[in-house]
Amino acid sequence: MLGNTENWNTFDIATKKAYLDIFLPNEQSIRIEIITSDTAERVLEVVSHKIGLCRELLGYFGLFLIRFGKEGKLSVVKKLADFELPYVSLGSSEVENCKVGLRKWYMDPSLDSVLMDCRVAVDLLYMQAIQDIEKGWAKPTQAQRQKLEAFQKEDNQTKFLELAREVRHYGYLQLDPCTCDYPESGSGAVLSVGNNEISCCITLPDSQTQDIVFQMSRVKCWQVTFLGTLLDTDGPQRTLNQNLELRFQYSEDSCWQWFVIYTKQAFLLSSCLKKMISEKMVKLAAENTEMQIEVPEQSKSKKYHIQQSQQKDYSSFLSRKSKIKIAKDDCVFGNIKEEDL
Repeated sequence: MLGNTENWNTFDIATKKAYLDIFLPNEQSIRIEIITSDTAERVLEVVSHKIGLCRELLGYFGLFLIRFGKEGKLSVVKKLADFELPYVSLGSSEVENCKVGLRKWYMDPSLDSVLMDCRVAVDLLYMQAIQDIEKGWAKPTQAQRQKLEAFQKEDNQTKFLELAREVRHYGYLQLDPCTCDYPESGSGAVLSVGNNEISCCITLPDSQTQDIVFQMSRVKCWQVTFLGTLLDTDGPQRTLNQNLELRFQYSEDSCWQWFVIYTKQAFLLSSCLKKMISEKMVKLAAENTEMQIEVPEQSKSKKYHIQQSQQKDYSSFLSRKSKIKIAKDDCVFGNIKEEDL
């Protein structure tokens, strides 16, 4: 519930008590009392307390701006950063039917196992799994769908989620239809991101579709670029429409190629890519620790060799982002970082 939001100044907002509706994955909402200057991190804490979510599991969830469209269509506009003010972001959003929603925020489906001991967390996973299947983001086979429906009728959340993790694109975030430069510029595409891959369903010139999967282990770097802006004026309202692209460099047959995606959700896509890399690094660090523990103490030189070798691989993976070479010819108005939004 918001007041008049025609003019917003993020740095001059009146701090006062307000109510904010937070939508759960089942599209039901809970209303919480906040301060208008509360950050997304603080609002998430209030939400977790309201629904009884274990505090130590907060990092596995996030707040998003979500657009609810016609015929039940759902679109994730952006992930709210911890420092953002949800009340202000929602009020200043120029996207129609936009709401603040709670969703899990990790790209590796195997991390579900960490949340299974918390009843509220399981409820949220269950609701989101049902929603993703209903929206067509997760794509079960006919046999899987029948079993899932049976588990749903029994309200067997554990069995439902166990089977859901075997479903194609379970836990992925699907972007709105966009365009890309493969096989030719302007080709339509639908992207699903998760589980260390970017899955693209591309519409070919003959109207047939082709599925292409890019593994994150082969992505060297990526960048988001402004291609231009259009200022629409309608009376006192002024809307700035941004044309964005995300391009990433990918290794195919020992050759590095650029793949370009034109989408207004470029920053959301970039956040997903960074999330997949950070989760991979955490997993590698855990494996590194386990390997060191397994090395016999009397073989200290061997232990040191293993640790140094793994650290080398770890640094190489981390340094991929530093290898980005900005292709200035491809940028009309220069490059932008997520922190600049």
